[in-house]
Amino acid sequence: MDFERLEVWQRARYLAVQVFQGLRDCRDYGFRDQVGRSALSVPSNIAEGMERGSGREKCHYLRIAKGSCAELRTQLLIGCDIGYIPEPLATQWIEETRELSRMLSGLINRISG
Repeated sequence: MDFERLEVWQRARYLAVQVFQGLRDCRDYGFRDQVGRSALSVPSNIAEGMERGSGREKCHYLRIAKGSCAELRTQLLIGCDIGYIPEPLATQWIEETRELSRMLSGLINRISG
């Protein structure tokens, strides 16, 4: 299965772009770097997993992507709490991480089942 055709990968890629653009002016470089790494990790691990040979390997990387989604969601919540990310934008991104996590669960179940 070509990872670039997967809706979950496309949406994760789009979210990563949004996060990078949205935090471009954040002066806390450590925070911006960490959030960026988490955002990049989601589509990157989906891609890496889908290029692996066995279903077990695919699921391993998809689970890592799911974990990165939770990490990103945590950072977005904190970023909103401390005023780095406007609440409406944080809410939108947080909801997207929840949806991506659900989509990844479904994909993992399809591959492993």
